[in-house]
Amino acid sequence: MGHRLSKIVTRTGDAGTTGLGDGSRTGKDSLRIAALGEADELNSVIGLLLAEEPPQDVGDLLTGIQHDLFDLGGELAVPGASFLTAAQVQRLERAIGAFNAGLPPLKEFILPGGTRPAALAHMGRTVCRRAERAVVALGQHETVSEHCRQYLNRLSDLLFVLGRTLNRSGGRGDVLWKKGLNR
Repeated sequence: MGHRLSKIVTRTGDAGTTGLGDGSRTGKDSLRIAALGEADELNSVIGLLLAEEPPQDVGDLLTGIQHDLFDLGGELAVPGASFLTAAQVQRLERAIGAFNAGLPPLKEFILPGGTRPAALAHMGRTVCRRAERAVVALGQHETVSEHCRQYLNRLSDLLFVLGRTLNRSGGRGDVLWKKGLNR
């Protein structure tokens, strides 16, 4: 990367446009930049979850996901690029299966809460779903890789499972929804 980021203030975006990885410029309100921003926010939420020092296996997985999200961001920043692979999607699927295997079956809907790390995983899940919607919206107008959409879809599932896992590792169970509780 060299000195690529040595100058932070460039003033090139003052008119409401931003540069893409291929050298072209687009509006800061474009669908592409919206999707890129959602992916960036998702990565930040995962960073916040990592600051809670989750169990080592969860932390290692989340660190790898942060790197994958930079690959995903690269796809969004360079129109037509494809950096995510089927192997990255499959890694998430294996992690979902492994973590879900240690959880009891769900019989009720659960609320996003419990321990702080679990709540952050659920927050990540909702931000991930928003990022997925932004990528799908972009895909209605421009080419978006299949792996990009698949990755976000699997990641939201994984973050749901990790929320449950983190509650159990923190000594809490699922926070169950009670229909009509306040009627």
